[in-house]
Amino acid sequence: MSNRPTLSPTKQDRPFWESKPLEALDAAEWESLCDGCGRCCLVKLEDEDSGAVHFTDIACRLFNAATCRCADYAHRRRRVRDCLKLTPDLAQALAWLPPTCAYRLRAEGKPLAWWHPLVSGSAETVHTAGISVRGRVAASEREVKLDDYPDHIVRWPTKAPRRAKRSPA
Repeated sequence: MSNRPTLSPTKQDRPFWESKPLEALDAAEWESLCDGCGRCCLVKLEDEDSGAVHFTDIACRLFNAATCRCADYAHRRRRVRDCLKLTPDLAQALAWLPPTCAYRLRAEGKPLAWWHPLVSGSAETVHTAGISVRGRVAASEREVKLDDYPDHIVRWPTKAPRRAKRSPA
């Protein structure tokens, strides 16, 4: 048994996403918080009466369903009128951000999950855990008539699958 006192980790010992507020992240740190799930790239419908937001299994026209990334990220806001640039303020304000979203989690002071690439060290764990939209996108918004969007409302983007809740280790 050691007589050395147990020290709690210092701010410098913790990873940047745990030690810095969202507002203090540099551009590279901010971008690395994105886990690549693609849930935010799904078309969402807002109920005009209640304000409720409903996810669909229809992806933005720039979304690459195989890679779960934007095909033109640098110019997305010029090409897609309603694409949002996420900011620390929006991460706190947007109630429709999925509960698994790292920006939302950090804005709420919660830790990142085991499958997040910053934690796991692999970009594949977000897919392995079933968090990403890989294999779940029914169509691109270019392929579905606007009147048919309500037929594509799904609930899974607002939930974390069971397998994501426990680390495979």
